[in-house]
Amino acid sequence: MQSSDWNMFEREHIWHPYASMQNPSAVYPVKSASGVRLTFEDGREVIDGMASWWCAIHGYHVPELNAAVEAQLKDMAHVMFGGLTHQPAVELAQLLLSIVPNQMEKVFFADSGSVSVEVAMKMALQYWQAQGVSEKSKFLALKHAYHGDTFGAMSVCDPISGMHHVFADVLPKHHFADVNIEAFTAQIKEHHEELAAIIIEPIVQGAGGMRFYSSELLKEIRKLCDVYDVLLIVDEIATGFGRTGKLFACEHGDIQPDIMCVGKALTGGYMTLAATLCSNKVCNGIHADKHGVLMHGPTFMANPLACSVAIASIRLLLDSPWQQRVQAIEQQLLDGLEPCRNHQAVADVRVLGAIGVIEMKEPVDVQKVQSYLIEQGVWLRPFGKLLYTMPPFVMNRDDVSTLTSAMCGASRL
Repeated sequence: MQSSDWNMFEREHIWHPYASMQNPSAVYPVKSASGVRLTFEDGREVIDGMASWWCAIHGYHVPELNAAVEAQLKDMAHVMFGGLTHQPAVELAQLLLSIVPNQMEKVFFADSGSVSVEVAMKMALQYWQAQGVSEKSKFLALKHAYHGDTFGAMSVCDPISGMHHVFADVLPKHHFADVNIEAFTAQIKEHHEELAAIIIEPIVQGAGGMRFYSSELLKEIRKLCDVYDVLLIVDEIATGFGRTGKLFACEHGDIQPDIMCVGKALTGGYMTLAATLCSNKVCNGIHADKHGVLMHGPTFMANPLACSVAIASIRLLLDSPWQQRVQAIEQQLLDGLEPCRNHQAVADVRVLGAIGVIEMKEPVDVQKVQSYLIEQGVWLRPFGKLLYTMPPFVMNRDDVSTLTSAMCGASRL
């Protein structure tokens, strides 16, 4: 099929995320990806400052990850996980448990970040049901939270300012607190008897606005969970595997969650895979019930290809100087984006680890800004009032400089 033919078909029939089919936004056909660059069908190259929605931490066409997929293909691409098991799943579980907070002891593999959140919520609900405390059926989340696009996950996203407000009337109603310790304390004091768990994105709230909060709040939330007997779920899907400068963001507060979700960078962006981990307390609590099983089972759970490439990705990360790379990117983002702070249209500039954010005073004209950025040789995906980057950790100084210069230029449009 000629490029013009499939582009026309694509525009007529394929729905893109958060997009209209009747008035579709521009999409850019990608021919290939290598290193930190995407090559469009028309030959243009752009630096990918999004790491494909934050997951391609090693960049693209990575020899070690290619080799992991190729080697696994020789044995099997997939096998159901119900009643069967395989070495890649066991090795990945062992590797994960060696790097996450040491209270995590059990691993449930899921097929996307949203599904891992669904599993985490089910774990919390089943835990309390098994204890005979069925009234603990609500969750407390932070305002501006984002935890995914499936229905359980949407129910703990901010119902007013979040992107899922259109579903607010049909979603289960949970509780939300402002991002400060006074508000959080008041909410948990008032509602703890009905709370199964608190769910948070530690330190960084991602798609809800790229907002950062302090490690002290993280520590206090953990303390409040202990005092009021509420489980703590940390959603590390966006923040895990080094993005904030720590291997996992909950390390900023040196806290131990009861349940933990990981995804996105888990496979280095090669395949969809996520995991929900929990403590022995949670696992044993669920099994106190007469049924004694966790009620979830995705078809592609623990897919061998995905597990194999996840093992390779994690090992590649751990064997690399990732801390120094993230620190260097952080410093460049600080230096490169700071001049934007004085622009008339800019409300704030903030940086943490390999995350750089320019918040505008008014919503971004995505079409106009993306067109400008591509002219500068940069790919970003603005949303709302935000121009932001979460680049691959392997991006060099020159490319980061190109990225920050383009962002500052876009903030003046």
